[in-house]
Amino acid sequence: QVQLVESGGGLVQPGGSLRLSCTASGLTLADAYAIGWFRQAPGKEREGVSSIRRGDSWAGYTDSVKGRFTISRDDSKNTVYLEMNSLKPEDTAVYFCATDYTGPVWGRPFETDWYSSSKYDYWGQGTQVTVSS
Repeated sequence: QVQLVESGGGLVQPGGSLRLSCTASGLTLADAYAIGWFRQAPGKEREGVSSIRRGDSWAGYTDSVKGRFTISRDDSKNTVYLEMNSLKPEDTAVYFCATDYTGPVWGRPFETDWYSSSKYDYWGQGTQVTVSS
């Protein structure tokens, strides 16, 4: 059974940190072209937060998290992480991880298309992150 399980969410004060984990079963994350993190806040559309490519581990970040969030992967543990620092109330959302086993669409390089949710094939159920004092 294919499954992605996110963990590490919770309630944190502004300025605090959390590390999210995404662990796969029935999948080998090292075989995925890319693994991404997305988030969805109440009343808002799902947005791409970050994604990391296999091989050179190139990573993309949405502007609002650059310099604060870091994505990494540990293929030996079949896990991808999202280290989140200097958290802000606007980071409050359900965070999802997702895999892209297909790779880039012709004419749409990964570097400029990583945030498109339609690229991703398997999704986890999400973990809630709440930033509040």
